[in-house]
Amino acid sequence: MASVLLLNASYEPLDVITWKHALSLMLRECVVAACDDAIEIQSVSRVFPIPTVLRLRRYVNVPRRNAHWHRVGVLKRDRYTCAYCGRRPGDRQNGHILSKQDFTVDHIWPVSRGGKNTWGNTICACARCNQRKADRTPHEANMKLRWEPKTPRSNYLVASGEIPAAWKAYLEI
Repeated sequence: MASVLLLNASYEPLDVITWKHALSLMLRECVVAACDDAIEIQSVSRVFPIPTVLRLRRYVNVPRRNAHWHRVGVLKRDRYTCAYCGRRPGDRQNGHILSKQDFTVDHIWPVSRGGKNTWGNTICACARCNQRKADRTPHEANMKLRWEPKTPRSNYLVASGEIPAAWKAYLEI
């Protein structure tokens, strides 16, 4: 089934919608075409070209909500990549091929010292780096973080499968 990328008036991606929803928005004149690529929908008496990217005529305020912290969320946010050494599932470590189960959540400021389960205090780490750091801060263990952990947006757009070329100008890929 054909899908359409819906943009806010500011060109910010909002959602992936069905062609039926897109046609409804077009007939109510709520949107304008944001690209030349189109899906052709055939009715009994007419062909409707529906652009693959539509932009709302009026800006819609979308409040940003912070995601609630959870262990699996940290691993997914960091894409199962060790924040210390950069290893990922499929990499070799001591003759062993790493899998997702070889990664864990590490507290930058250790729990034993009052560290909390927050997005800014937790990162994904491989078992080797987590053991090396132990109950110390990265500075004390002489280990550097490859990135600063941040709170993810909970209302992000997820597009899977083959992404149309016209969408790529508007998506962070």
